[in-house]
Amino acid sequence: MSTLWRNWSGSEECRPVNFEQPEDTAAVQAMVRHCRGNGASLRVTGAAHSFTALVPTDQTLVSLEKLSGLDHISEDRKTALVWAGTNLRALGKLLHAEGLAQENLGDIDAQAIAGALSTGTHGTGAGFGTLSTQLEGLEIVDGTGQVHWLDHHNNSNVFSAARIALGSFGLITRMKLRTNPAYRLEFATAKESLKDVLINYTDYLARHRNYEFYWFPYSGMVQNKFSDKTDKPAQTHKATEYLTDVVLENYVFKLFSEVARIFPSTCEKISQISAKAVSTSRKVNWSHQVYATARLVRFQEMEYNLPREAFADVVRLMEERMSRERFRVHFPIECRFVAADDIPLSPAYGRESAYIAVHMYKGMPHQEFFQAMEEIFLAHEGRPHWGKIHSLDARELSKRYPLWNEFQTLRERMDPDGMFLNPYLEKLFGVRKGATQRPGLRVQV
Repeated sequence: MSTLWRNWSGSEECRPVNFEQPEDTAAVQAMVRHCRGNGASLRVTGAAHSFTALVPTDQTLVSLEKLSGLDHISEDRKTALVWAGTNLRALGKLLHAEGLAQENLGDIDAQAIAGALSTGTHGTGAGFGTLSTQLEGLEIVDGTGQVHWLDHHNNSNVFSAARIALGSFGLITRMKLRTNPAYRLEFATAKESLKDVLINYTDYLARHRNYEFYWFPYSGMVQNKFSDKTDKPAQTHKATEYLTDVVLENYVFKLFSEVARIFPSTCEKISQISAKAVSTSRKVNWSHQVYATARLVRFQEMEYNLPREAFADVVRLMEERMSRERFRVHFPIECRFVAADDIPLSPAYGRESAYIAVHMYKGMPHQEFFQAMEEIFLAHEGRPHWGKIHSLDARELSKRYPLWNEFQTLRERMDPDGMFLNPYLEKLFGVRKGATQRPGLRVQV
């Protein structure tokens, strides 16, 4: 019997006929050529943290877990060549051992680097783009089994598009990342009213390196989170941090979430209790140990990118809709900010952006709440995070991405037989496997 694959939230699963774990680029090439020769489809899985059906296939599923670790640090120590299966948590430790760090990270570090970047994962901060903007080059095996090196100087248009391509251009084997000297962050939290935050957030973005906030539904309150570079020594208070980050934010919140699942009428009260429990805190540590937080409570998530100028209006409309319809939701709503970029399928393409993420505890119905919030997002030029739940197909998506057609042309050239497609990607792109037969792209190896 084939192995069952399931994603982190339990929303997607599949039983592929073949499961492969190649150990080097040559093995990836051989596997791709074998699949192509047999007319088989192929998809890649990382840490399974996407909430959508990007991965599921009934044919060949590939893990790059054995392609892991640092391959090379440049002589000027400004870039690192990293194997694509390396997870972000391990990468942070490996870079730190070399006195280096990534310039910014998201709040989860369990993902494989290739999967995180390919879906447009992001952190927060007005001066930082998605994690994919940290890419300086990548090695990829296309749909014919050819190996290509792509960067700003070699096939730059393909490189630009491949930085966020949902695994549709081929199997990324190595990635060259821009690095910074290792640095420490001072992280602080503070409670504030939502009303005041919608007035003050632009000032916070200007004053702080990283800024985001969690908004607690039905409470009118938020938890601000600020991070700034510091020369202060790292201060590890393991017992206190464990109590806050693991016990309170995970185990106690999981207990509350179970109560909300069994007794949905308690959602508003639980959200209000959670807001009251927010306290002022501060800590100093190395960057890779500050960005990520433990996520032990499982949930479903939808996240949309919005033009930053629309952010406050959107939040107010969300609050009005929630107050009117009283959705049974107790999870905080996460609000983050990202700089514009030039990546064709990046939700932040061409605009300074805000991201709003809504969540629902696993086992509680999310469809009605997500649909209502999505209506507001779409009415304000929203673009969905590729790894999060949304309802859009190719017809709607093509209107929201100015370089949509150019991306599809490059994708077809990199994968002329459509072997990297699955039913979900066929829906997103409005194509079907084998529908187009174009010559492979000639690039320098």
